[in-house]
Amino acid sequence: MNSLAQTISSIPWHRLTTAYGRGTDIPQLLETRQYEELANLIEHQSTLWQTTPWVLLMLLQELIKQEPEKVSPKEMELYLAVASAIAVDHMNSQGTVKTMNELLDEKYLWPENEEEDELRWEEEEPPGYEKEAFFSYYYFSYMLLKDAFPIFTAIMNSNDQLAPAIRELLRMLEPEAVSE
Repeated sequence: MNSLAQTISSIPWHRLTTAYGRGTDIPQLLETRQYEELANLIEHQSTLWQTTPWVLLMLLQELIKQEPEKVSPKEMELYLAVASAIAVDHMNSQGTVKTMNELLDEKYLWPENEEEDELRWEEEEPPGYEKEAFFSYYYFSYMLLKDAFPIFTAIMNSNDQLAPAIRELLRMLEPEAVSE
């Protein structure tokens, strides 16, 4: 994941979808730390969207820089919402695109023009929702959260208010012990 050299301005948010349409407003929501609104856009009814791994990437890049006592409970709720949609026991790279950056290839992006978005949603596989791409949103979101374990652990050890939520998040991201 560390090879992801993306910035808020390098992501084509207007060509990626959320639970409620295009991700055009996401840069503003990220900059103003509107975690609850972001959570509603990137996870809805246990579904993750094209924007989900990219929002996580941006948030986690900033989380590394934050002082543990200044981390928002709403931000932790966002991570918990995403984690709750992930079937951890089934997370592997089989059936996904090779790299997260590949999800920004033209074939997965929505057209610049939004006029026919409603018709596209009615297609059997709207742009970016082919099985391989769709599963990739879950897989890369999971990997980003797993890669952030050291960050979450450091925050948990320094922030008693967030410790229970972070313990729950870490628990949710661990595969269940497989019985033989």
